[in-house]
Amino acid sequence: MTITRIASALLLSLALLAAAAPVLAQAQPDISVRQEANQTLREYRVNGKLYAIKVEPKDGSAYFLVDRNGDGNFERQGGGNVEIPGWVR
Repeated sequence: MTITRIASALLLSLALLAAAAPVLAQAQPDISVRQEANQTLREYRVNGKLYAIKVEPKDGSAYFLVDRNGDGNFERQGGGNVEIPGWVR
């Protein structure tokens, strides 16, 4: 009986992983890079939706502009990694 439960749990886990794979694959951002006179801009999109811009000035520290709510208003965030907001997924 225990072996049956373990096998069932294993099969269920594999089925859940298989179902989650397409969702995880979609969460990978497309990154486009633009060079301007004094800075480099990296635009991060998922499913065509722009959610973050990394600004890398030639003289200064890099920072992100992040759209947290999907309303088109970008807020400045210090350097470091940015997670994909929930509205984009």
